[in-house]
Amino acid sequence: MKKLLCLLMAITMILALFTGCSENLSENSPYNPDIKAGDTGGLKMPISKTGEEITWSVTSAEGNLNDSYVVKKIREITGVNVKLDVYPASVAMEKINVLIAGGQIPDIIGQGLEQSLADDLCTQGAFAAVEDYIDKLPNFKKTFVDNKDNNWIFKSYAAPDEKLYGFYGYDYNRDINTQATMYRKDIFDKHGLKMWNSPEEFYQTLKKLKELYPSSTPYTTKSGDGVFGAWSTSWGMVAHTPYYDEEEKIWKFTDVDPAYKEMLDFMKKLYKEGLIDPEFITNTQPAWTTKMTQPDKAFVTTDWIGRMEMFKEQTKDTVPDYDLRFANPMGPKGTMKEPQQVCWARYVANNEKAETAFKLLDFCLSPFGKELITMGIEGETYTLGEDGMADYIEFPDTVPAITELEAKYGMFVEGMYLSFDRRSSYFQFSEREQEAQEFAKDKSKLEPIDPILVFTEEEKEVKNRILADFEKAGKEFATKYVLNDLGDKEWNDWLKKAENLGYKELVKVYNDAQKRFDVK
Repeated sequence: MKKLLCLLMAITMILALFTGCSENLSENSPYNPDIKAGDTGGLKMPISKTGEEITWSVTSAEGNLNDSYVVKKIREITGVNVKLDVYPASVAMEKINVLIAGGQIPDIIGQGLEQSLADDLCTQGAFAAVEDYIDKLPNFKKTFVDNKDNNWIFKSYAAPDEKLYGFYGYDYNRDINTQATMYRKDIFDKHGLKMWNSPEEFYQTLKKLKELYPSSTPYTTKSGDGVFGAWSTSWGMVAHTPYYDEEEKIWKFTDVDPAYKEMLDFMKKLYKEGLIDPEFITNTQPAWTTKMTQPDKAFVTTDWIGRMEMFKEQTKDTVPDYDLRFANPMGPKGTMKEPQQVCWARYVANNEKAETAFKLLDFCLSPFGKELITMGIEGETYTLGEDGMADYIEFPDTVPAITELEAKYGMFVEGMYLSFDRRSSYFQFSEREQEAQEFAKDKSKLEPIDPILVFTEEEKEVKNRILADFEKAGKEFATKYVLNDLGDKEWNDWLKKAENLGYKELVKVYNDAQKRFDVK
């Protein structure tokens, strides 16, 4: 009899495990207990047993996302009746601002709000504070509270009442996915040229290319006056704005820094010797593309790394050996910007559904959530290849672009994703792109992200006023300095002008804010 009772009790307990989570589900609940959810990071499913409706504003060119695979699965896994409000990128923020002005705030705002507007709305009580729910959000807590490298967001993004309202994502960027220096490997190989590792080696390489191809301009770009910002990173600075000196632990102003003058002098030298395209400030994209895709007109450039594959495809018939590759930065530090992996804030309306909305976001930040939003479910939308990367079942012969996956499944929707699974198509690189990613594995080659400071209203006024004047004046001076062969006299005149424009006051504002940041 005792054995029978024990058996009955065991059966009861097993049944409870399978049915407990579906107990008390309302008939309106979309929850499907037959779907085996992966690792939700400790967040218990279903999130809702009543089928609460959560409105969520996102940005996409796709119009039928509410019927998409991903949204349907999120409903069935979480029990939340998700309703997406989808806006094209061109009007998304305008639409959100209209809704906010009319008091019709979605339960979740997926678009990134400008910080000052978000702070104002938080002060008015429009949004719920994520801090009030952290103990119920295991994935957010693990990412931003327990991880000491990321808990700076509680200082940098706090609202005026010193509470954090935004729900941030993390790990959504490639390690290198920005502007980079690239070179024509086919030309370098042809002439036995080696990769440079210093400004002098960069200069000597361009000089050799000019000797080999006298009618060429070895370096070109379409960055316009943005080229000064692109180059300044590998000199350890950020052009036209204050930058944080990691060694001295203070903020400095780039455009008056002696190292910045060294960069401009170096650029001027290359320009005078015909090693830089004389139209590098005024190049249009078509003009730049034409120069870069001819056999022997330009060999080094600065642009988005996706150009490597685009130009290879574009020249397959005209220059079959064309091979644009990732190159070392040309500056003395040889560094690139560290990618920002903290994804912008989603805001949750301050209403009775706030906890459900926050938990829904926490699900999207979980290992299974990011898998679903970027890959789907194994066996349904993807299988894992021998390399451990996702093979998308309905794209058997190709690596689909994220736009294709968005159209097919509702994956990678801007405003919905909070993290990317690194097995997804977004991290499946060509040989050329992989070389760029390898560069970032050496963290000493990345310039650390400057601290994100919180300014007082008075400091914001000073900062905004002076920076607006400086960006225009700084770009104008740098352009004239290089193109017109200016020297020490003009540099000293510029230093006086910069002082009159208030750079010392600006740097003081940053350093005062840094002191407060350091003691928090």
